[in-house]
Amino acid sequence: MHIISLGCAKNLIDSEVMGGLAHDSGMTLVENPQNADVVIVNTCGFIQPAKEEALEIILTCAQEKNKRGGNLKLVVAGCLAQRYGKELLGEIPEVDLWIGTGEVGRIAKHLQSLKAPTPRRTAIVSKPDFLMTARHDRILPAGSVTACLKISDGCSNCCTYCAIPSIRGKARSRRPEDILLEAESLAARGVREIILIGQDITAYGRDLKNRPKLSGLLSDLSSISSLRRLRLLYTHPAHITTDVLETMAGHDKICRYIDLPVQHIDDAILIAMNRKVSSTRIREIIRHARSILPDVALRTSIIVGFPGETPKRFERLLDFVREARFDHLGVFIYSREEGTAAAKWPSRISEREKERRRDAIMSEQADISLAVNRSLIGKTQEVLIEEKSDRRGYAFIGRCPRQAPEVDGVTYVKDGNAAIGDFVSCTITGADHYDLYGKMIS
Repeated sequence: MHIISLGCAKNLIDSEVMGGLAHDSGMTLVENPQNADVVIVNTCGFIQPAKEEALEIILTCAQEKNKRGGNLKLVVAGCLAQRYGKELLGEIPEVDLWIGTGEVGRIAKHLQSLKAPTPRRTAIVSKPDFLMTARHDRILPAGSVTACLKISDGCSNCCTYCAIPSIRGKARSRRPEDILLEAESLAARGVREIILIGQDITAYGRDLKNRPKLSGLLSDLSSISSLRRLRLLYTHPAHITTDVLETMAGHDKICRYIDLPVQHIDDAILIAMNRKVSSTRIREIIRHARSILPDVALRTSIIVGFPGETPKRFERLLDFVREARFDHLGVFIYSREEGTAAAKWPSRISEREKERRRDAIMSEQADISLAVNRSLIGKTQEVLIEEKSDRRGYAFIGRCPRQAPEVDGVTYVKDGNAAIGDFVSCTITGADHYDLYGKMIS
């Protein structure tokens, strides 16, 4: 069996869980899909580009199945299957089984059904309520020194542009003791950095009986002796609190790094998006975070082209990007998603104009990121060595606390004595828009 995982880190964890359950049921996972008799495509279906990528991969797998004369079982899982599985069942006959996000925990049963003499093609789209636990033995990539840990799933924020609540269900948190158990297991497997994720990790615990706090969870995780680094992704500006910031400041293991997706700064747009936070409050949070954590690296994401984003409102957003000077920033072009409140609203913003607005913000941010990175030259950063480098003059690729995997740049490290998984002190000797370059301190 081979699993192709698309989309975000949350989806990757679902793939790792399915891999573990399939392995426990007796199946062998292979790295090359050419050697597999079952291929699972775990899809993203959040925005239009993700849907297009998923369909392209599915059709490529369908072609491979036809080349083999049908001697390949093709399963499509994840967000695209949850949203459109029943519709696509009749459109792509090569797919043997479509399963939604609620079926992750039952993957072994579904794979077993494909072994029937004449298995029936079907789409199983149930309530999206699956929540993994520490009992799910994830299949991690060989030699992983970094891993994500999903502390919650689903979302109850109901932003008007977002289909996640219908795809992933309401917000539901794992119990603290269960999270700690998995974190200890990951550390025992050689993971040096754990990245806490969820749709909104700052809403953690609100649905549990004793309403445990994220700050308490962070303190408990920091006490795991074999764990070296913790990172937070997917916080919400309406929910991040002083106690979380102070806990981050009080524990050296927690990266001074905050992923804070603001999406916009114009108050009319924020209200229309149902973000439950004002422009004034966003600015207060940024100032507060930088006050408590003076060396914090801030990442954000922004949406351009949302219905009602007039030229004046866009200029207000662009001015904010210049003002806030985020360390890292990503821009999404608004995608009209069926089933969301905003999908019904008229918009006069052309796709070409949306692209122009995205490019304007990214151009501005590129200058900011370059200046921020260059300000680090001559300073010391602790770098987690993750792989060997093929860049001339640099032996290793790693990340310092201000760099999250996949979304941010990396740190290239010159020759020195280190192994994968080591933390090394480096003097930063160079920088570009995304990456840093350093030399190990003897």
